[in-house]
Amino acid sequence: MAATTHTVTNQPPPLVGYDIFANDPALTEGITRYIAAERLDEVHEELGTLGKAAGSAHAQIWAAQADRHPPVLRTHDRFGHRIDEVEFHPAWHRLLGHAVTSGLTGAWTRPDGHVRRTAGFIVWTQAEAGHGCPLSMTHAAVPALRAEPELAAEWEPLLTSRVYEQELRPVARKGGALAGMAMTEKQGGSDVRTNTTRAEPLAASGEYVLTGHKWFCSAPMSDAFLVLAQAPGGLTCFLLPRVLPDGSRNAFRIQRLKDKLGNRSNASAEVEFDGRTWARRVGEEGRGVATIIEMVAATRLDCVSASAAVMRQAVAQAIHHSAYREAFGGPLIDKPLMRNVLADLALESEAATTLALRLAAAYDGGTEQDRHFLRLAIPAAKYWVTKRCTPMVAEALECLGGNGYVEESGLPRLLREAPLNSIWEGAGNVQALDVLRALQREPEALNAFLTEVGAARGADHRLDRAIRGMLTELADLEGIEARARRLVERMALVLQGSLLVRYAPSEVADAFCASRLGGDAGAAFGTLPHTLDLAAVVERARPVVDG
Repeated sequence: MAATTHTVTNQPPPLVGYDIFANDPALTEGITRYIAAERLDEVHEELGTLGKAAGSAHAQIWAAQADRHPPVLRTHDRFGHRIDEVEFHPAWHRLLGHAVTSGLTGAWTRPDGHVRRTAGFIVWTQAEAGHGCPLSMTHAAVPALRAEPELAAEWEPLLTSRVYEQELRPVARKGGALAGMAMTEKQGGSDVRTNTTRAEPLAASGEYVLTGHKWFCSAPMSDAFLVLAQAPGGLTCFLLPRVLPDGSRNAFRIQRLKDKLGNRSNASAEVEFDGRTWARRVGEEGRGVATIIEMVAATRLDCVSASAAVMRQAVAQAIHHSAYREAFGGPLIDKPLMRNVLADLALESEAATTLALRLAAAYDGGTEQDRHFLRLAIPAAKYWVTKRCTPMVAEALECLGGNGYVEESGLPRLLREAPLNSIWEGAGNVQALDVLRALQREPEALNAFLTEVGAARGADHRLDRAIRGMLTELADLEGIEARARRLVERMALVLQGSLLVRYAPSEVADAFCASRLGGDAGAAFGTLPHTLDLAAVVERARPVVDG
């Protein structure tokens, strides 16, 4: 009888069949904190349903398929007609369709909409992150379109709809629509004021034809795009539909799809406008940046939320693996050094989620104080949280050892996704300079930011000391550009510390303040002070599979 050589032992079960929402205390507690009491049961049920779907075997299969089969560009049909369509695997449509029907583009149309959507976005992005791009673009187009009430009345009901229709046809015949964005060009990148795309006005009011190119066009399969072009009155924002009202295709030429590091299920394209590309003006001529900045701010919040989602899924996988994997006489999760690593990762994840929800709540608040707070907090959070994502996911992958380096674990896909949000909607230097711009031009923004972090003063001596250090940095803005990253990092950490001191369990707040604000940690993850209650931090972040 042949010997058995392939008995599988000491391998963790897959992390599947669990409620991603219910297993995230930072998320569930944030919902309780910010959602009105009369809607709390409804929102918990909504997010619990989404959480179970995100943690299901079906979602994991769709995610792997969508990543393995990236979109394909079809420039022409079989007869030679130009069609410029992007073909996706059915799994992509299942993911995106489930997100749309779950309301992840509808924050603007319901009470507590941004907190509900941000929480849902964090939950569902853990299933697969690539399809988050069209969700984000569609959601964020709404405030920009409101600069042109007639356009907003036509498009907002479609963009916030729970109907997903993938076919390209006139929007008058659709129950729901998606929006993309095309701003950057080859010669300028983030410096959009150097854009060379031209917009020539037509006889009809607000109608133009565009000539030019866009180096990055997000979600090119969408029904419409917000673009920037040089009109006679200066750089202006336009809405460019893919299909014209008469049913014919607009002149929207997709030259090629980008071959990206990660985010492979999603299409990003280079596009050309040939002088017949019809568009409608959004806002006044010459006010393009001011108009589209509303979209940019909303997508920057999604960058924070998506990074928080990637972090959360990475730490969930690492803790789950360590709870079942045994080495050197016991489960990895009980080993003091591994526990230190897992606790450190859990701190980073909880701080990111807590901050994302606070930003969403400020959007829902809608007061002048909220608006001023967001003016500084959004770019500071976008800078820091997205930057922390990549090293954090890399460390989580290492917790699985060689298993984590294998595609089937899902960790490599998370690692490839991790740098995206730091680049998208303005890389690190752009965010840091945006914070400086706000500090120099909008004193109300600093007052609102200081009021927010000041709400926790006196609760932790390390936080108080960090606030004083931040104020010292802020006192001298002369020649500050070279140290802008250092300042923005400090602002983001102080804001996270303030939120955790107010809202997180004492063991989480204590560990965060000791390591991130008190300087009692090394440069790598897993260097927390050993005297902290690290076991409690890890247990709080541990996912539990139903049954």
